[in-house]
Amino acid sequence: MLGTVVVLLKQLHKMKSIMKDQSKIIAALLVGAAAGAALGLLLAPSKGEDLRTDITDYVNDLVSSAKNKAQTTADSVKEYGSNVINQVKDKFSGEADRMNNFSDEVRDTANDGYTTAKSKVKQTADDLNQNIQHA
Repeated sequence: MLGTVVVLLKQLHKMKSIMKDQSKIIAALLVGAAAGAALGLLLAPSKGEDLRTDITDYVNDLVSSAKNKAQTTADSVKEYGSNVINQVKDKFSGEADRMNNFSDEVRDTANDGYTTAKSKVKQTADDLNQNIQHA
């Protein structure tokens, strides 16, 4: 059974290779025919001058259309990029504000703890001083 599957896969691979070669030949023939037709039109006698003008106009229209599409795409990409940058800035500025608030809270808590400890140490020192003086 496994041998049959291997043989079928090999035949399928050969067929794909043959089809690729045939596709390349067909594509080359089509490109050659198109190039020959274009040269024939461009080298036509003077009565084909109208045809050459039409071809030139058509190519110019294609170039103009391609430029417009490229500009539209560039504008869309630029707008998308700006939107992404603004979203990132908004997110990180919010995070920075939260970090600053957290930092302020930590500093305030530390200052409160310091003040409380300082006050207790002073009170204890005062109590010891009084005990020593009354002794």
